[in-house]
Amino acid sequence: MALQNDADQPIHIEGDDAEIDQSNETIIYSGSVEVVQGTLRVFGERMVVKVKDNQVQQIITEGGPARYRQRLEDDQGEVEAEADSIIYHTSAERIYLNGEATLTQLGNTLSGESIRYDIVNGKVDASTGDKPGRVRMTLVPDSASQASP
Repeated sequence: MALQNDADQPIHIEGDDAEIDQSNETIIYSGSVEVVQGTLRVFGERMVVKVKDNQVQQIITEGGPARYRQRLEDDQGEVEAEADSIIYHTSAERIYLNGEATLTQLGNTLSGESIRYDIVNGKVDASTGDKPGRVRMTLVPDSASQASP
């Protein structure tokens, strides 16, 4: 599970350009965009931020591929992800990875066309959607378990 206090931190967004559409409550960033919220980081080439009642509801990141990274609780390292697009649902604390999605933690890798990651509960669902192929996982043995007695 990700650090619990990350969701309580301010959301900082940077990009080369920004376009604000108040009537549709969206902000569109482009060019080397980065979101930072505590230890959570999302990077991409284009980002659409949806706002409601002055609160960020959703951040959609695309490009080159889009990448996500966040430190985990209890010294579990970091979780990293990449996909064609990443949708971060801020209030639900969920990340949706779409298009050639990969999620990695402690060397273990899960890949598929689509991955849904519940940050709070540490739950992951992966699928191939309607594309050919399979969901793949690679599990790396714990080096401590390989030591001789």
